[in-house]
Amino acid sequence: MWVDFAIYLAACFVAGSTGGLFPPGDWYENLQKPRWTPPNWMFPVAWMTLYVLMAYAGARLSQIDGAGTALALWSLQIALNALWTPVFFGLKKAKLALYCIFGLWAAVAVCVIVFWQYSWIAGLAFVPYLLWVSVAALLNRAVCRLNPELT
Repeated sequence: MWVDFAIYLAACFVAGSTGGLFPPGDWYENLQKPRWTPPNWMFPVAWMTLYVLMAYAGARLSQIDGAGTALALWSLQIALNALWTPVFFGLKKAKLALYCIFGLWAAVAVCVIVFWQYSWIAGLAFVPYLLWVSVAALLNRAVCRLNPELT
């Protein structure tokens, strides 16, 4: 299982590397954001924790015969995860990023439900991720509302 965990963790960090390729920078700092925006230090801490949980869920599922659909869903959510940052920070398209994050939220929600059927622990490992993506989606929506010039 440790090898599988390392592979899934590597996939998470590849997706997460988009944050290094497209850092928030001055553009994000100058946007109007809601009062409840998490502090900047919280984002890497949260994502590191979530990536470990996501990798654990993937590795756990990879040990279960017949969990191919669950693993395909895991792949879908990490692809959508990797897409949001380049759209929001790279293209600076907050409204388009909102559609991406809605898709990510739906994929993660389906993952929680499907994973739970194979392993309640794998499903539970995705619950904090669903909560964080919910906050991120609300933040993305608020940024769109507070900065109507963004497309």
